[in-house]
Amino acid sequence: MSITPESVQQLLSSEDLGDRLRGVNQLRQLEPKTAFELIQPAVIDRDTRVRYAAVSQLSSLGEQDHALALELLRECLLKDPEADVKAAAADAIGALKLREAFDDLHQVYHNTSEWLIKLSIVAALGELGEPRGFELLEDALQGDNDLIRTVAIGAMGELGDQRGIPLLLPFASSPDWQIRHRVAQALVHLGATQEAEETLQKLASDDVETVAQAAQRTRQGEQ
Repeated sequence: MSITPESVQQLLSSEDLGDRLRGVNQLRQLEPKTAFELIQPAVIDRDTRVRYAAVSQLSSLGEQDHALALELLRECLLKDPEADVKAAAADAIGALKLREAFDDLHQVYHNTSEWLIKLSIVAALGELGEPRGFELLEDALQGDNDLIRTVAIGAMGELGDQRGIPLLLPFASSPDWQIRHRVAQALVHLGATQEAEETLQKLASDDVETVAQAAQRTRQGEQ
């Protein structure tokens, strides 16, 4: 049976959860404009799994209409009861580079205790490249969640604000090689400074080859 807008609409309107999940999945095989129209009711489906799957697809389908995607994602970020859906909304906001949602991301970050939501917001700030995100990333770097700190290091690099260099340097001596690796990658985005160059020289001799190679490539890219 071929997949058509009508067949997908029928699945999305079904009372059966499995049907609705299949419908959301099959949207990937439709023309994006049509898929974006059909996905909107699924974003507010009564089942968490359907909402999560739908919101996740807005990362790409939202390109059809940024203004409407922003409206849908803000609603999910601020009002959805499930952490997974809120996190997916933050991910989509970052992917679509919807800077207009920065204040919402900032609000939710400071009002939630859910690490997954914080993680997605931190990652989104890196993709947004919003200068106002610096202080929030600084806060994330000072937190006690290693995964969030690791993502914040990368996001700080993407942000490109040289004020981040002294904040990142202490992490260059972290016992976690993944954190050292992120530091090496981030420094190239932040521009060449004496402190950054000295740190890259040390990381280029790191015992972990992945870290050393990242630092060496970074230095070569600056030359």
